[in-house]
Amino acid sequence: MIPWKALSGLLLLVSSLQQQTWAKESKGHVSVVIVGATGDLARKYLWQGFFQLYGEQVSSGHSFSFYGAALSEPEKGNPAMSEILKGLACPADVAPERCALLKDQFLKLSQYRQLQTAEHYAALNAEIQEQLKQEGLVEAGRLFYLSVPPFSYADIADKINSSCRPYPGVWLRVVLEKPFGHDYESALQLSKDLKKFLKEEEMYRIDHYLGKQAVTQILPFRHENRKFLDPIWNRHHIERVEIVMKETVDAKGRTHFYNQYGVIRDVIQNHLTEILTYVAMEIPVNRSSSEEILKSKLKLFGSLQRLGKGSTVIGQYQAYNSEVNEELNRTAEHISITPTFAGVAVHIENSQWDGIPFILTSGKALDERVSYVRVLFRNQVFCTQNVLSVHCKPKQIIFHIGQGNLKYPAFLVSKNLFKPQLPLSGWKEVTEYVNVSMFGQPLSEYYVYTPVAQMDAYAVLISHIFQAKRDSFVSTENLLASWNFWTPLLDGILHEYPRAYPGGADNANLLDFELQGKKVSFVHEAVVLLSPVQGGASSESFQITQGKYRTNEMVSAWAEELVSRLALDLHMAAEEAVKQSGQFHLALSGGSSPIALFQRLVLHHYTFPWKETHLWMVDERCVSLTDRGSNFKNLHDNLLQHIRVPYFNIHPMPVLVNQRLCVEEDGGPESYEKEMSRLINGTSLDWVLLGVGDDGHTASLFRGCKFDTLENKLVALTESPFKPHQRMSLTFSAINKAKNVRVIVLGKGKHEMVTQLSRVKDDPKKWPITGVKPSNGKLVWYIDYEALLG
Repeated sequence: MIPWKALSGLLLLVSSLQQQTWAKESKGHVSVVIVGATGDLARKYLWQGFFQLYGEQVSSGHSFSFYGAALSEPEKGNPAMSEILKGLACPADVAPERCALLKDQFLKLSQYRQLQTAEHYAALNAEIQEQLKQEGLVEAGRLFYLSVPPFSYADIADKINSSCRPYPGVWLRVVLEKPFGHDYESALQLSKDLKKFLKEEEMYRIDHYLGKQAVTQILPFRHENRKFLDPIWNRHHIERVEIVMKETVDAKGRTHFYNQYGVIRDVIQNHLTEILTYVAMEIPVNRSSSEEILKSKLKLFGSLQRLGKGSTVIGQYQAYNSEVNEELNRTAEHISITPTFAGVAVHIENSQWDGIPFILTSGKALDERVSYVRVLFRNQVFCTQNVLSVHCKPKQIIFHIGQGNLKYPAFLVSKNLFKPQLPLSGWKEVTEYVNVSMFGQPLSEYYVYTPVAQMDAYAVLISHIFQAKRDSFVSTENLLASWNFWTPLLDGILHEYPRAYPGGADNANLLDFELQGKKVSFVHEAVVLLSPVQGGASSESFQITQGKYRTNEMVSAWAEELVSRLALDLHMAAEEAVKQSGQFHLALSGGSSPIALFQRLVLHHYTFPWKETHLWMVDERCVSLTDRGSNFKNLHDNLLQHIRVPYFNIHPMPVLVNQRLCVEEDGGPESYEKEMSRLINGTSLDWVLLGVGDDGHTASLFRGCKFDTLENKLVALTESPFKPHQRMSLTFSAINKAKNVRVIVLGKGKHEMVTQLSRVKDDPKKWPITGVKPSNGKLVWYIDYEALLG
């Protein structure tokens, strides 16, 4: 008598082999091609996902071939792919005997191919056709999974289209991994390039968060519980929605990618935004229609309010810059302002959600790894005595995506809301609670549901690709709508300095932010920094720094707060000057440091007395005023075009006279000096803003300048060691006559210079900034913590 297990295995093997011989009964043959088959993503997720797909479909009537493809020659690619396939595993509910047979058959159906040229793709096409012919199979479809950088998508799509496209009537599906562009324009161009070779229905842009089990349940949960949710799923009952993805890991090892994208492009524009659409979109009448779901998403995008800089706060963990410089081989002076943390408030302009903030938050080097959606309801019950009554407790629905204290995916509903309907299949209610709290409440305060079997997101999505469930993927229209929404914010914060944070538990409350109206800001305006002298790493070691630097007053804070303080001081000085004399004369230096100040003034100082303000230049490069390198163009683009200042109050330096740049005979410096003498009482400027270079220069006064020849001049032509070499600049005579001089120093790249300056004696020939000594005015240094402490 044959043992049952052996018989079961024999039947399975026969069933597997029959796929290749039952051509008439077959639903068709499917060829799967993983391009980038030996890469990290394929090793961790893709081969395992396709193996699980094969296990699910082995008895469905489909037959399969699997091709692992890469640029390497077979001698190198074959061993690498074989090593990956050895590690494949079956789901826990698959018997070992069945698993062994499935794995053996899958390995026989998998082979490596070098895919680099059009000829390689043509050879693969010929091989597929020959296999179909020899085995009498009918082709059902071809699936190409492009696990490669996006810059190669169009080229590969071209080769698939020209050399490896199946015959009409056979489906083609090409899977694309993010990022899908860097902003709206790049996403649009990529979409246009792909459209030349692939139809919309042939493209599957994958966002693996849409395969997370808790995410896949958001729409079904909303549908199954409509009788409870319809009355309360709106602005009258919901206080806010939090969509959070926190990571403890840093960006080390992938800074080449991360430094170009940052946290918003990496996870918020895609993962968290897609989740937002599932929470807030209208549920289509026909939920089985991918087209209807995608239309509903697109409609929601049309209702999103435009994001401004005030919609977000950004941060960067302290070790990030050193990681970037090490991995990208940058100099110590290089400073990246790529954010590694962001909190964004999104608002929706429709009758259902008007006024309700959707808080999207993500960051690296945080205190825990966790992802969730939290819908917090208003609690309109006021408990007079028994505040521990169930009616007094928070009311919330949580879609717990993963990690955190609760290790498994789940959705949780406060017991003082309603008892939800159990999902149709694959989920179970949790009745034995572990000792875990969720947002201050023990699990026993919730109805908790979790999957019967946990599945990897890629395995879920690979199954959806095979089933052509397009609503689990990102369409071209929705992709462009998302980028159209996020690009203005990304452009707006391009030059913003993120708040530095130490990383991990030591962040304490440093990254807490609040919403006032529709503006997001960090809770603690006076930010503190860990003092390296203390040597500790606890939040108690932080202190506010304000004191003396080179015997002059110094203000120091994180860059954001420092700029805020500088803008406030400038505003107060302007109002005082206008009150006393009716006008305010402000001279601004070139370079990147003042940009943050300009942006702060534009967005927050609406009552600044611009009509009474004269704007002068501290220095200028000898280029056309429309040139990108012009200090005046920098001033225009970041400040002048956004404010109302009288035309005659704007005073660019005359570097272009008689169609010539900075020719001494044309008398540009003398002309500017006469204009100053005519308009400024005693040529004493009210306020001068300076920066300082790594070599100690300020304005366009550099080492080696013949300062003794400039003593009787207010404006002079100078020579820079950097291109463009010719400059025009205020002299020490003009700067030191000012009533107020401010020097702003930002960024870790200036730390060494700040340290050196703190030790040197006054020597303008070597350190020009030391020649700034207002005769009757006040000099104040504004140095951010990174520049001060490194």
